Amino acid sequence: MTKWETLRRLAVSEGKELTTQGESTPTSSFDSVAASKRSLLWGPFLAIAATSFAVEAPSFFLGTPSGHDLEFHLYSWLEVLAQWKRGIVYPRWASMAHWAYGEPRFVFYPPASWTVGAALSALLPWTIISGVYIWLALVAAGVSMFMLARTWLDRRDAVFAAALYAANPYHFVIVYWRSAFAELLASSLLPLLLLLVLRAAESEGRRAIVPLGAVLAASWLMNAPAAVMVHYSFALLIVVMAWLGRSPRLILTGAAAVLLGTGLASFYLVPAVYEEKWVNIAEAISPGSRPQDNFLFSTTSDRDHDAFNHLVSWVALAEILLTFVAAWMARRCWRSPRRKLWHVSLVWALATVLLMSPISALLWNFLPKLRFMQFPWRWMLCLGVAFSIFLTLAIQRWTLRLAVYMATLLVIAFGWQHIQPPWWDGPADLREIEDNMASGSGYEGTDEYTPAGADVSNVDKGARLVTVDGPANAAIHVFEWGPQSKLFTAKMSAPANLALHLFHYPAWRAEVNGQPVQATAREGTGQMLVPVGRGANRVEIKFMRTWDRTAGAWISVLSMFVLILWRFLDIRQSASVRLRNLRVRREP
Repeated sequence: MTKWETLRRLAVSEGKELTTQGESTPTSSFDSVAASKRSLLWGPFLAIAATSFAVEAPSFFLGTPSGHDLEFHLYSWLEVLAQWKRGIVYPRWASMAHWAYGEPRFVFYPPASWTVGAALSALLPWTIISGVYIWLALVAAGVSMFMLARTWLDRRDAVFAAALYAANPYHFVIVYWRSAFAELLASSLLPLLLLLVLRAAESEGRRAIVPLGAVLAASWLMNAPAAVMVHYSFALLIVVMAWLGRSPRLILTGAAAVLLGTGLASFYLVPAVYEEKWVNIAEAISPGSRPQDNFLFSTTSDRDHDAFNHLVSWVALAEILLTFVAAWMARRCWRSPRRKLWHVSLVWALATVLLMSPISALLWNFLPKLRFMQFPWRWMLCLGVAFSIFLTLAIQRWTLRLAVYMATLLVIAFGWQHIQPPWWDGPADLREIEDNMASGSGYEGTDEYTPAGADVSNVDKGARLVTVDGPANAAIHVFEWGPQSKLFTAKMSAPANLALHLFHYPAWRAEVNGQPVQATAREGTGQMLVPVGRGANRVEIKFMRTWDRTAGAWISVLSMFVLILWRFLDIRQSASVRLRNLRVRREP
């Protein structure tokens, strides 16, 4: 703890305010967490909320933006809500995917976005769910940026930075062209990440491990590609701050935070990593979704792909130019208390630009798991932090701020009109999604989550739930066909295999007349085949808890115990130090 921090805490404990000469409280190196919370009053919140509402203004007149991932998310939310109603708290199997043959979507897709979406679906009218979700995510992003900016800027500038971040250009791309709801939610973590790294470098050190670990864990639980981006950003920020502060111990703090975050998220991570071999996960980086196909201004043989790529590239170029011009204009921060914020933001921005350009192709192939981010332009999510900070630092006049921001909106409007217009869904389209779920007909699944060996193009979408694979005759009666359990009887004229309207997956366990049997996959389709004998057969299929899910859950529980214990000891030590300092101060 620095001498300044010790004196400041003593002053706060006695109800006094402590500042250095020529320095106001808002621009001091760091205020306490409590001070940051007190600063977040209704005025800033309402400004952020109104800005987030304005981002969605076109949808009030044109309908729901139908971006690339809209149906994926909406169907996921309805799947989860339906399983909650059956008492399944944490779903794993998306039973209506691939026209009701199913996929283990919720093993691999992080739970935060589909939990929020399903909860909203249970509370609000279906046609407004996506709009409410977007608004909440944008508000969360703005609040996060306010917490960062308020540490360094006065209240008015912090509000502007927060509103600008909530309405930054890439958020428009996410909302209107991509519908990448999980990635949008993850944008709220990036300002917090930078704030906590700066706090750790300034004075917190070991105390920063718990909040940093929590942010890193949250990134895994929100969006896997964003988590990869967050962790590489974290490594860069930690190294830069360790170098600037000549503090190698900061790297150890960062490593401990990564371990804690990984442990907390293990209930999701361990199954997702272990069960990758059971699905076609390589489809996530198939042609069109590979990094080399998605660098700025890259071209392929797919005109629709290239149209969107050029749209996002022009938006990125405008944001990059404004970011670096503003950084140059704000260079006065080199010799101010904000210099570390300026330096680390600049390095972060430079790294994002490098990774969006083709010259970084070798890094995308070499760095672990980086290629699973798929789209290099996703780094605009991080660039938005530097964009908001530098524009706020560089431009003090509000009219000029608004003029510059309007220029970025004109770039988006040009792309909207001349490169790739957004797509729109009306109430009838949204009701069709509900109807497909209610009727049991299902929906198109996801290639990378399709069980290994399954071929969706070869299955009969309208097949009965259970059919005989062979010449034998059977009388079949289905008693239950739920997301994680199936029960039916089959009276057979001869031994045969029963083909289920269900893809085979190792977590499914089959029992015939109370005895376990070895289910197999039907060649050519991947349907589950269950062997039965002649006569009466009672068949039960259950989606079992595999060892990797149990192990992941226990690791998360133990990590949570470590977090609570660490926090308790930290609070106890801080209280002891404060009491000792007060006693010393009162001695004559």
